[in-house]
Amino acid sequence: MQFIELFKEWFLNLGSKYNVNPYIFGAIYIGAIPFFFICLRWTIIRIKGGRSFFLPIMLTGFCFISAYLYLVIVGKHIPLWVYLFIGMMISYSVYSTVISIRKNIVQ
Repeated sequence: MQFIELFKEWFLNLGSKYNVNPYIFGAIYIGAIPFFFICLRWTIIRIKGGRSFFLPIMLTGFCFISAYLYLVIVGKHIPLWVYLFIGMMISYSVYSTVISIRKNIVQ
């Protein structure tokens, strides 16, 4: 149990160190997940139907980056490695989302 308490204390202290509320970050991160999948499904349906998928793909991307966007806008003194990590996460997300869309279009 001590490890969990130490982790919690460390995590919450990061918020004050970088001017980010960890509860807001977590709520955005977890809260955006269902909307990400809803928008992803909407994108696939629009593509299969041969209709414009600009809006659903933009909303899908926004749902994915919303928590990181909060971090970048509100955070202060964020280390460079965090920005690099966010960039890698977004790149991988784009890649895996494209794979997921292509797989679902073929079916």
